[in-house]
Amino acid sequence: MTALTFTARKIDDATKGSSQCVILPLYHRKKLSREAQQLDGASGGMIKKAMALGDFSGKSGESCLLPGVAGAKRLLLVGCGDPATFDRVAAREFTRTLAKAVNATKASDAVLHVSDLHLKDANSAWLLETMSRQLVCAAYRYTETVSKPKAPMKLAKLIVNTGDSRTVRSGQKALDRGAAVGRGINEARRLADLPGNVCTPTYLAQQARVLAKNNSKLTTTVLEEKKMRELGMGSLLSVTAGTDQPAKLIVMNYKGGKAGQKPYVLVGKGITFDSGGISLKPGAKMDEMKFDMGGAASVFGTLHTVTELGLPLNVIGIVAAAENMPGGGATKPGDVVTSMSGKTIEVLNTDAEGRLVLCDALTYAGRFKPQVVIDIATLTGACVVALGSHATGLYANQDKLAEQLLAAGVESHDRAWRMPLWDDYQKQLDSNYADVANIGGPGGGSVTAACFLARFTQDYHWAHLDIAGSAWDSSPKGATGRPVGLLTQYLMQHAD
Repeated sequence: MTALTFTARKIDDATKGSSQCVILPLYHRKKLSREAQQLDGASGGMIKKAMALGDFSGKSGESCLLPGVAGAKRLLLVGCGDPATFDRVAAREFTRTLAKAVNATKASDAVLHVSDLHLKDANSAWLLETMSRQLVCAAYRYTETVSKPKAPMKLAKLIVNTGDSRTVRSGQKALDRGAAVGRGINEARRLADLPGNVCTPTYLAQQARVLAKNNSKLTTTVLEEKKMRELGMGSLLSVTAGTDQPAKLIVMNYKGGKAGQKPYVLVGKGITFDSGGISLKPGAKMDEMKFDMGGAASVFGTLHTVTELGLPLNVIGIVAAAENMPGGGATKPGDVVTSMSGKTIEVLNTDAEGRLVLCDALTYAGRFKPQVVIDIATLTGACVVALGSHATGLYANQDKLAEQLLAAGVESHDRAWRMPLWDDYQKQLDSNYADVANIGGPGGGSVTAACFLARFTQDYHWAHLDIAGSAWDSSPKGATGRPVGLLTQYLMQHAD
């Protein structure tokens, strides 16, 4: 996969220097930018002629490839639309158009002039960070189990002319941050896209060790099933009882903050394949249940970015990795298991397994005396019904934490929507045979799942992100890497 790098510079004369492609963002029906005027003059009016012919007007979504001029082998015009309405939405559309157009050129390096781009609702740092993140994500290709993978993006180096020497340093920082977030998103996509026979709990444990290798601030510890039994994690182990794949509780401890500083703890659901167990899922789309470790993948992706940026925070990633399969030893509907907290759980549906692994992982998280705990899970189909694929379901036992996560989602365009966590729903989890049932009936399924988890998180500030709708797409099929954008934005804001 192409390792795309970004360099911020101040370029006074766009006709000087050499590159395989010069990229000019242009507004609709507006005077040419300074750089466009320089290149238009050097080309004998080629840009104005293309616009006069109607080949390019600067509308959003448009692009036009022209012959090279001066030291550039190609000249790429990309439309930005009306300057009066050039906002975050328009900027994201501009970057999508740019990625598609520049990839079609096969240019391996390019110069992008952005000095004329001014957003109505954000500053230049936001633009550069978002742009580099989107371009890195556009370079993602799944390659690991295909003999002829999709051709990689050719672009490997992008020089960005900020137009002002005062913004070069801040521009470089923004580009680097965006690229690091993009690489974290791509790592989450890579892990989630892998088939279940490759990405097993053991494979995830190996990947955690690889992430920690040669990184003095990050250590990885893997708890095996024997240790989980000693700790009383009967709920987590009940999920893995029907498979030959051993469960793993993976703990990645990043110490970038001060000694003694309370850590931010991320807990990911890592069901590497979910058949539903004895409560077997329908066959249609069951192959997509390899994505049921999307929460775990997002923890890996977030820590990938955190370590690359060297954020001055303490962050712990906990992944409860298991495979949920039917078998002779599998947990049966009606069985009662005992969680690490001591609470007993009546398993009414073995396909509600995510909460069973998470509750023990959340109890384990308490030993780190966390600042906050955020769990991420492809937890309920009910959340997909409620919110579709655009928003992640957000639950929290503290308003301030919920507000901060919502704001981070808006800033990163990895949005969430807060859902109720009222005690009124708790009675749906009542059981005659245990302290709590693992499902609460057909009504409010996403809410009752969160209410179940809330019973194990009363000792700290906690949020739950239900990403069942946002973690992957069915057409075209593939992982999205969400909510790495939201999580990294939240952590970066607390690192500033």
